[in-house]
Amino acid sequence: MSDSDSSPGPDAEGRLGLLERFPSVLMARRNLSRNRLRSGLAALGIVIGVLAIATLGIFGNVLQLSATNELGGLGNQVIVSPNEDTGAETLSPRDVAAVERIAEGRGTAVPLVTDGAVVNGPSGQTFAQLYGLDRPRALFTARAGTVPEFHRQGALVGSSVAGRLGLQPGSAVEIEGQRFRVIAVLAESDDITPIQPSNAVVLPRDAFAQDAPSQIVVQADSGEDASYVASTVRDRLNARERRVSVFELSSILDRINEFFGLLNGFLVALGAVSLVVAGVAIFNVMLMSTTERRGEIGVLRAVGVQKDDVLRTLVVEATLLGIVGGFGGVVLTAVAVGALYQFSPIGLDVVLHPSNGVYLVVAFAFGVFISLASGLYPAYRAANEEPVDALRD
Repeated sequence: MSDSDSSPGPDAEGRLGLLERFPSVLMARRNLSRNRLRSGLAALGIVIGVLAIATLGIFGNVLQLSATNELGGLGNQVIVSPNEDTGAETLSPRDVAAVERIAEGRGTAVPLVTDGAVVNGPSGQTFAQLYGLDRPRALFTARAGTVPEFHRQGALVGSSVAGRLGLQPGSAVEIEGQRFRVIAVLAESDDITPIQPSNAVVLPRDAFAQDAPSQIVVQADSGEDASYVASTVRDRLNARERRVSVFELSSILDRINEFFGLLNGFLVALGAVSLVVAGVAIFNVMLMSTTERRGEIGVLRAVGVQKDDVLRTLVVEATLLGIVGGFGGVVLTAVAVGALYQFSPIGLDVVLHPSNGVYLVVAFAFGVFISLASGLYPAYRAANEEPVDALRD
């Protein structure tokens, strides 16, 4: 074999040159290579620990993000109704005006009259929930036809009612002796809200004999606006006596987020336990390694190698185990997250959300820290042993 064939390439020379600048890293790498199986098993413990923390944390976070996306609109509604303890069933015009002023600039306040009645159509009759309101576009969208901004005449029918009665825009329905032309069929709503359009018919408020609203639905522009409207309505309308009840749906969302936060913390804690167990394994490996190399370390100390150099080399060994194990755990976590995306209906935007990366970084850093902490005591003990004692044994 020629000299040119046996000489290392430029990349190998570069890596070797870099390692030679850090002799502790070079010696640590060499020491770990002496017993590859034991070093590999120690690093495997870190791999499992990092994998457990990162996957449990990311899976929990993905679950929370998916739930938040599904319930995102829930936090934007505020329901104001009369206080049942007062015996009132409708809101006074003064209370309605006050809520509308508070919601101005932060959303749309929709006074609502509710009732129930038998609805007759071309294919028969059915019982339906009746809503009376003047601004339906703030709450509903159309599957067929157009939902008007201001509701003056005609009927908006839910999809279930339309299906049972064979209705479409232009059809006619009869409710308690009054005929209404269907101007739109409402789309199904995926939001969790007390106002469900599927089995409802929406009419103008003046179509009801009693048009005093029994509720006001405030469709706020954001969750912060909904919180402001809810707290302001409580402060102003209930200052002297409790006239109204305020139901803020964002409070449900807060409870859901709080639950997922606790669940996430529990899952990450479970993963951390496995990483601590891996740290004990590394502690054992480092202790055995330094015990077996007492004579070697004693010789190094006898020929003038300083305590700090021995300590640094052994600490670097433990850190290398943590880095290799942490990197392996991160790679396997990426594979697990990819499988989650591939075999579940979870969207790519949720899987690639930046908050998931935090768990990867934290798991990797925690793995390296545990490995480093586990190697400190064996390294300290080996570095501070007198050369004479080490060589005597």
